Amino acid sequence: MKVKELFDLTNQVALITGGGRGLGEQIAEVYAEMGCHLALCSRKIENCEDVADRLSKEYGITARSYSLDVTSESQVDEVVGQVLTDFGKIDILVNNSGATWGAPVEEMPLEAWNKVMNVNVTGTFIMSKAVGKHMIEQNYGKIINIASAAGLTVRPPEITNTIGYTTSKAAVIHFTKDLAIKWARHQIYVNAIAPGMFRTKMTKGTLDQKEDSVLETIPLNKIGDENMLKGAAIYLATKASDFVTGTVLSVDGGSTL
Repeated sequence: MKVKELFDLTNQVALITGGGRGLGEQIAEVYAEMGCHLALCSRKIENCEDVADRLSKEYGITARSYSLDVTSESQVDEVVGQVLTDFGKIDILVNNSGATWGAPVEEMPLEAWNKVMNVNVTGTFIMSKAVGKHMIEQNYGKIINIASAAGLTVRPPEITNTIGYTTSKAAVIHFTKDLAIKWARHQIYVNAIAPGMFRTKMTKGTLDQKEDSVLETIPLNKIGDENMLKGAAIYLATKASDFVTGTVLSVDGGSTL
């Protein structure tokens, strides 16, 4: 098989949560470029609508948007059912929706902790469960969980003070490995990407205040841009990774070394 064929996604269908901005939008773009049809989900459907419209026009693929709160099992089941009606299948699931909260541990409200856990961990479970039922029936699927370098290491509060976020992403990493073992018999590949510091809406506040300090923790001495996650995302979604499951691929400039 030619290398281009290994990375081809023509007529595949990907469901991407949080697909309307940031890393989700970047992943959607590279999938569309490789011929993949897209179901983009977010609580703010307007962002997904804009991305879906742009990518469908630019790459000639079908892209649709859906309003979704990943912490609601009833909403997830409804949207997954609608995506299956609209596209007929789901080949790739990218669990990208995420939340964070910055506060010293001793001051972090319980409701903030619960919000972060519900979106990052419970949402990943609910989405995987709903889409996984379909993937088990078709005996194939690629699930890519967006974890974080923050789930692989710890930093002093002067760098990051988001213990709910870091704990949730560590949980996503273990969830990825455990689910990979559970569903390997169904030819469902479950992997995670652990991005380091990228320029997104979520990281803007930290970078505005502490970019120099953050750079000191990154051996490559740079912040991730809009292209640096695309290679990992396309690799784990395609035939190129058909002997890879339960893996966490760090894309972090060396920050977790």
